[in-house]
Amino acid sequence: MEHKEAIMQATIACINEAGEHLEDITVREICKRAGVGLGLLNYHFGSKDHLIELCVARIINGIVDQFQHIREKTERLAPFEKLEYLGNMTLDFLFAHGSVSKISILTDMQTPKDDDNTSRTYMAYLPLVAACRPDWDEDTVKRKTFCLITVMQQMFLRHDTMSKLMGIDFMEKENREAWHSQILHDILEV
Repeated sequence: MEHKEAIMQATIACINEAGEHLEDITVREICKRAGVGLGLLNYHFGSKDHLIELCVARIINGIVDQFQHIREKTERLAPFEKLEYLGNMTLDFLFAHGSVSKISILTDMQTPKDDDNTSRTYMAYLPLVAACRPDWDEDTVKRKTFCLITVMQQMFLRHDTMSKLMGIDFMEKENREAWHSQILHDILEV
């Protein structure tokens, strides 16, 4: 099992270094960093693409796990401000780690699981949406939270197209934040 973990750690290091160029990561590079033979990667993971998907899921899981820490950090903020803060942080991560984020979202869409990154993000946002609108019933909160997560994912995945359609450069942090704030107002009806 230690070989498997060494391969994952080496792959995560390669992902972090590659940035937007995940296609440049080679099996040889991963195996060299992990100190294992090429055959072990295929034995444990089947393919480089599958390994990268697993490592991306681990990276994103770490970020989602930090949501609890962020909630503690923002406990003095009003519910809407907390939701806005978390949303901006999420969008900043998506845009700063485009390749990893794209793999994560598309993997969740292709093979949804109860505990995938999209589901975990949704669960992290649910109590914040509920706190913003305590007058809403549970089904409404769930629906509106789903809409919010979906809009944020689409804003990231389709940022080029959406930027052209709306005349907003979503690569600019200030533009993303303003648009996100407006979307929150629209979805929460506040």
